[in-house]
Amino acid sequence: MNFTVYKSSAGSGKTHTLVKEYIRLIIENPGRYRSILAITFTNKAANEMKGRILEDLEKLTALKITKRDGKFTDLTGSLKSNLHLSEEEISERALIGLGLILHNYSGFAVSTIDSFVHKLVRSFARDLRLPPNFEVEMDTDKLISKSIDLLISKVGSDMELTKALVQFIETKMED
Repeated sequence: MNFTVYKSSAGSGKTHTLVKEYIRLIIENPGRYRSILAITFTNKAANEMKGRILEDLEKLTALKITKRDGKFTDLTGSLKSNLHLSEEEISERALIGLGLILHNYSGFAVSTIDSFVHKLVRSFARDLRLPPNFEVEMDTDKLISKSIDLLISKVGSDMELTKALVQFIETKMED
């Protein structure tokens, strides 16, 4: 199994490149969509990417119907030259891939880093000795408050913690 990582700055065309690569992999083997993982930073980017992939696949399915008189997008030209497929083959494979994705949308793995890691942790919750209904806290203020409460509740019973906390307070007071 090969992994490809694209890394570049904001606004450099990563989404365009990822969509193009995703489409190429689908046209190459329509059933492959279940083996492709595309990860982005934001929900907006993930949704935009999913939308573009579906939109481009739909456009490619229309190639056979509209014939477009030889006027192809960069994507179509790239697919034809890289995969050595005819317009009809690209269109047929796009139709198959689009159908597979739409009929098993949960297998269409374009998500944020956060949601991917959450799914991964949930899959191994038992191994990690987490309760099956664990929740992920995203409110940092609430998380800090809970952490401080937990820390303070252990002062006095955990001698190493107590000693470290006293040293920290003494250092801050001296400063």
